[in-house]
Amino acid sequence: MDQAIYLATLVGTALVLAAAFSSLIAFRFGAPLLLLFLAIGLATGQDGLGIQFDNAPVAYFVGSLALAVILFDSGFGTPVNVLRQAGLPALTLATVGVAITAVVFGVAAHYLTHFSWLESFLLGATVASTDAAAVFFLLRAGNINLRERVRSTLEIESGSNDPIAIFLTLTLVEIIAIGVNPEAQLLFTDLVVGFFVTMGLGAAVGMLGGFAIARLVDWLNLDRGLTPIFVLTLSLLVFAAAGAIGGSGFLAVYLAGMVAGNSDIRGAAALKRFQGGMSWLAQIIMFLVLGLFATPSQFPGLLLGAITLGLFLIFIARPLAVWLCLKPFRLPSAEVAFISWVGLRGAVSILLAITPLLAGLEHGRLIFNTAFIIVLVSLFVQGWTVGPLARRLGLIVPHRAGPIEKVELELPGSAHHELLSYRVVPGSPVLRGERLPRWARPSLVVRNGGSMKFPDFGKLMAGDRVYIFVHDRYPALLDRLFTSRVDVDPEDAEFFGAFAVDPDRPASDLEAAYEPGLTEAEQKMTIGELFLSRFGGHVEYADRLNLGPIELIVRDMDEKGKITAIGLSFEPTQPQPLVPENLRERLRALFGRGDGTMSSRVSDEA
Repeated sequence: MDQAIYLATLVGTALVLAAAFSSLIAFRFGAPLLLLFLAIGLATGQDGLGIQFDNAPVAYFVGSLALAVILFDSGFGTPVNVLRQAGLPALTLATVGVAITAVVFGVAAHYLTHFSWLESFLLGATVASTDAAAVFFLLRAGNINLRERVRSTLEIESGSNDPIAIFLTLTLVEIIAIGVNPEAQLLFTDLVVGFFVTMGLGAAVGMLGGFAIARLVDWLNLDRGLTPIFVLTLSLLVFAAAGAIGGSGFLAVYLAGMVAGNSDIRGAAALKRFQGGMSWLAQIIMFLVLGLFATPSQFPGLLLGAITLGLFLIFIARPLAVWLCLKPFRLPSAEVAFISWVGLRGAVSILLAITPLLAGLEHGRLIFNTAFIIVLVSLFVQGWTVGPLARRLGLIVPHRAGPIEKVELELPGSAHHELLSYRVVPGSPVLRGERLPRWARPSLVVRNGGSMKFPDFGKLMAGDRVYIFVHDRYPALLDRLFTSRVDVDPEDAEFFGAFAVDPDRPASDLEAAYEPGLTEAEQKMTIGELFLSRFGGHVEYADRLNLGPIELIVRDMDEKGKITAIGLSFEPTQPQPLVPENLRERLRALFGRGDGTMSSRVSDEA
């Protein structure tokens, strides 16, 4: 018995370590991390090293708990301002988009497989949601500095669309298991009523649970080492309570994380670090277990059909759903195309594909194997191309500041103050004469191994470690003072236009010079106000406004969100064509666009 315990522990820890080390490969080459985790599970499973694991209830239980941990961490790290900025488009994708994807995919699955209509829609529901872990990792691993609206939309969608897919999957499994063929109208009515009941209960429990978590942490004043475990346990309690009363536990735990993370919860920095580690561990365990559960020797007979369905999902079902959902929001075509592409399927789809096995459906194993192959196709095709496509569509924003070396320390007994530690890097504004605000005077400076109190250190020097005691709403204002200057990459030199224009100048100047077709009301605005008006009152760094022959680009903003610098370009940004550069130059010359007229105009205007 003892030997069996030691052997199981040895194998389990070896798998986790192998998965952890594989992340180094993924970060180095930008590979989808989930694919590596699944590959390790497959390599050690029944058709690999021979580890026998065919327990569907255990796999589903472990995967569900791991997913709850991941969703709570995702919600905890979602700021409210991000939700305001991209909430409506993202939530539309997470609800209506999932349903459209499931229906469109289900129709294709019915005609490409031998599944019945209900089984086809069930397969569509299992692969309808995107994977939060895969999306977050690829955006982070590739160091892709996307436009904030695009990044926020993808992150919120992938973090919030799982409950809808889970509801659709479980409902269809129940209908098929009962063996009743309901009328279409009755089925639609049951789905709608069940959806609002399940989501409503889940949302209510999640909101109340998140508020309770934040208040309990403040009231109980637990030991600092015990607080993260206490919060994690409460999040699982919210998940279980919502499911027990018929609500969506996954929606509840995500909302609980969002409510708790955006409240003045004590020890937020320590909680984020702990939950980040637990989220990584949950992902590794979930992916390894799902990889072990799969049996690749059963794949060959359905490989062609599953690959075809995977490609249909990537190139037709997902883009169609995204286009229909985002059409009312009038997003640029490049952003819509990128959001359509970054719809990676992952562990949630595999986890949901286990539910037909739990219900004992006739084609349960076939549905699971098909969904597993579709996930592999998604990771292979989409996972390697996220960065190159973002660059090709012009969605990569040049960095305006270098890396910041900063450490946030929790102060016992203070829920609203932090002790920040910055390392002064060469080229930072504090070395060029910029003064620190009065509310952020350093309390300690460490230089060459020695410590000095304020104001004994004199002027700050490169390499100093500065400790500053501040209120928690001020740290973002300090980052600019301690960041390094970034030289613009030659490839990005024209990103912000030919020259700068003053955002306080009247927009009528643009109409007089370039005739972009502004209305009389718009001509009475300043250029900055025109930008805000066209963007519905909210703009962000690197936003672009197409005005016929010209394009305006936000070059810089202050901490309050006011535009402080705007660039002007004479070549409105378009998705890069698939024609080689040398051929494009020849075509421009042939049709009279390579005569230097534009460049001379830029010089004159500048």
